[in-house]
Amino acid sequence: IPYSSENPMVAALRGEKPVIKILNKADLADPELTQAWMDYLEQQNGVKAIACDTDKANDVKRIIAICKQLVPNKVGTGRQIKAMIMGIPNVGKSTLINTLAGRAVARTGDEPAVTKSQQLIKLDDDIMLYDTPGMLWPKVENENSGYRLAATGGIRDTAFDFADVAGYTAEYLLTAYPELLKTRYKIEELPKTDWEFFEIAGRNRGCVRAGNKVDTYRMSEILVNELRSGKIGRITLETPAMTEAEEVVVAEQRIASEEKRIAKEEEKRLRRLKTRKNRK
Repeated sequence: IPYSSENPMVAALRGEKPVIKILNKADLADPELTQAWMDYLEQQNGVKAIACDTDKANDVKRIIAICKQLVPNKVGTGRQIKAMIMGIPNVGKSTLINTLAGRAVARTGDEPAVTKSQQLIKLDDDIMLYDTPGMLWPKVENENSGYRLAATGGIRDTAFDFADVAGYTAEYLLTAYPELLKTRYKIEELPKTDWEFFEIAGRNRGCVRAGNKVDTYRMSEILVNELRSGKIGRITLETPAMTEAEEVVVAEQRIASEEKRIAKEEEKRLRRLKTRKNRK
């Protein structure tokens, strides 16, 4: 989820500084869409995109070379390149840093928010890296992005209703990756709705309660956990075209919200004026 996992506050703070956008966990993603995202991101000024699998040291080591390419005037001069790794929780930053450094310098874990504070790490004679805790922004304006973050484990499971997250995930996969669902859950005819999918897949997986009723919540957990682990297949939950269309909708919602706020403030102002007149 290259779009949904990018903190917009960080993008604003970056300014014109060169940046490497690392599409981590590329082994779990759709390779065609990974390439599409890299091509799309590199249209931005000063951006280099790289797909990375932290289990492959050679993939990760390329990042050091790219850093030096982006700031060639500092290499070999005794002036260190100061880089900072930033991202949302649970995207594999700590594992990436340990591979870059060639030693265990950052604590890792499967839950969000393992890193608690900043630390400075020397990668080689030319590069010092600042590690920072994963940062989510205060409000995810794009509801679709919120669901994608929840589905991939970018935010804690308690932040959203798990059944809603699974429903969103199933609905998307039925459209974008129907054959993967049919293969993984042994479904002959593709269901038309997410609820039908949970009923059929749940029965096939043995998620049946007393009275021969399907435990759809248990099947919801299976779907999301198997998405995160890559057991369903290589999946990307968003495309550049999707997110551009969503940005338009979010911008319209932002304008409408601001207009509503202004109207409410005007209503308050008029009420205060009326109150003052009545007091006189």
